[in-house]
Amino acid sequence: MSDFAGMEDLLQDFLIEATDLLSGVDNKLVDLEKNPQDHGLLNDIFRGFHTIKGGAGFLNATELVTLCHLTENLFDKLRNNELELTKEIMDSIMAATATVRDMFGNLESGMQPPPADAQLIADLRAAIAGELGTHAAAAAPAVPAPAPAAMPPAAGPDWNQLYGAVAGTAPDVAAAAPASPEPAMHTQVAGQTPEAVIQHAVGRRATDKPGAVSAPVGRRDTEKTRDNSIRVDTSRLDQVLNLSGEIGLTKNRLNSLRSDILNGRSDTDTLHALDQAVSQLDLLVSDLQNAVMKTRMQPIGRLFQKYPRIARDLARNLGKDVELVLAGEETEIDKTMIEDLSDPIIHLIRNAVDHGVEGPEERRASGKPEKSQVRLEARQEGDHIVLIVADDGHGMNAEKLRAKALAKGLITDEEANTMDERQSLNLVFLPGFSTKEVASDVSGRGVGMDVVKTNIQKLNGSIEIKSQVGKGTTFIISLPLTLAILPVLLVQLGEQPFAVPLSMVREILPIQIDQVQEVGGRATMVVRGEVMPIYPIAHLLGWAPEQVPEYGVLMQTADHTFILAIDGFMGREDAVIKSLEDFRPKGVAGVTTLSNGQIVLILDMKELLADMGENRGVPRSSFIPAERAAA
Repeated sequence: MSDFAGMEDLLQDFLIEATDLLSGVDNKLVDLEKNPQDHGLLNDIFRGFHTIKGGAGFLNATELVTLCHLTENLFDKLRNNELELTKEIMDSIMAATATVRDMFGNLESGMQPPPADAQLIADLRAAIAGELGTHAAAAAPAVPAPAPAAMPPAAGPDWNQLYGAVAGTAPDVAAAAPASPEPAMHTQVAGQTPEAVIQHAVGRRATDKPGAVSAPVGRRDTEKTRDNSIRVDTSRLDQVLNLSGEIGLTKNRLNSLRSDILNGRSDTDTLHALDQAVSQLDLLVSDLQNAVMKTRMQPIGRLFQKYPRIARDLARNLGKDVELVLAGEETEIDKTMIEDLSDPIIHLIRNAVDHGVEGPEERRASGKPEKSQVRLEARQEGDHIVLIVADDGHGMNAEKLRAKALAKGLITDEEANTMDERQSLNLVFLPGFSTKEVASDVSGRGVGMDVVKTNIQKLNGSIEIKSQVGKGTTFIISLPLTLAILPVLLVQLGEQPFAVPLSMVREILPIQIDQVQEVGGRATMVVRGEVMPIYPIAHLLGWAPEQVPEYGVLMQTADHTFILAIDGFMGREDAVIKSLEDFRPKGVAGVTTLSNGQIVLILDMKELLADMGENRGVPRSSFIPAERAAA
């Protein structure tokens, strides 16, 4: 039974508010490390711990109150200039925030948190007394090395499990942990394993206390409830309410006009009034749809706020000085996409800190500042959100990437010789590809970037790489503003309409059969000097062609440009996507309903192209119906 029977609503409100508050504290701690004399930051962090302590007191979470009270007292002395912020004190504070997150995990499980690690409590008390330096030095020899039993030495860390834990989808790590608590490592953050660093930073680290594995069902239910919740500004709800009222008035007007028409009134004034009412309803419904969609939008800053701590801890673990600069935190994105973006962005930041930026000595030798910079930026461009992860490191050499992929057997000699720079940079997305000669604890096993690309594509997005040797690398992610509404182009196969994502469409071209050439067994057409493969939509769907396609849609995915041959098109439309949960045919992303009530399939072009295998392309004969070829 939960320790919080009858207090579930209070518990959930506390966890939502306190988790956001603690993420803000983490960011301020990263800033405080750079500006230890900033009293504004000291006061903000003090208030953060004070607020968390107050909420924990209402829940009778005694151990959480104790830990927050000690940390609060420490910050009280720091802000009153009674103590100087040292490396040892900062390490203890960072360890305290990680333990507070662990305690939040216990609360999510419906259990009271166990006591904090005794060494951490001792360090905080010593820091308050101004004795942490000597205390930590005396205690250091007594700290045993971390037990290696959790992982075979030769196997290296299980990054799939790690990043599953980061995204909240991995099995409960605590269930497999030994009953005895592992040694405390909070006084030496730089010596922690990357697994512990990341898990601490994002608050997913499983506690090693014996009672933490109980009530797993309750915890999953709690997380599901929190994932489905959303914060909405009351002004947006007021707008929805006002529009609903306006629609109600228009409905009453339409009902009145309907009665008049049924009673024989069909004069010009009545028909004009009907036309006005229908136009007004159309405008109000569009406004209501947009207003409802805005309630799903959340500032991406809520996702960004956990990354400075992750970048700081990883950089320190690698002996690098890295600053994560955030921009565009106010940019809004569909709430459901925010959760799915967490894993790819963590991969990109880890990749930038480990692969992208150089160590201090190498940067000095090349005339760069010792402190490297990784930039995480979001902005809205039209109906898309653009995310940028950029570093000022040594960049990527396209020629070396091709050679590496060739040596690993990931591409052939012919493919290597025909690749341009963009295609060469995209080799980093191949499963098993890594530029590291020797795998480290952080990376080098060829797992990560392929996961990034896969997850971005699941969100109907694309990712592009720009890199300059000696200057740095930039990853550009483009995502639809929302997953609920998708701009589509309606194309035809015979009389049957299909929808393709408009974000992939570049232009529509006429197809003349005498301009279609066969190159290497593939039908192609030259567009502005570039040879493009042609894929008839009938061939992709496995249908027999009934006529020669008249039009081609020039389409571009993250790694492929081609012409989709169609029989006709019906224009652009904003499709409200309906998912096919029980039965989803291959190559179909969902369905939508047109204004005339017709149901149209939305094609998943990436999946259709993937089904064609490595040798993508169709012969020229695929354009000619069988009966015409026989004639």
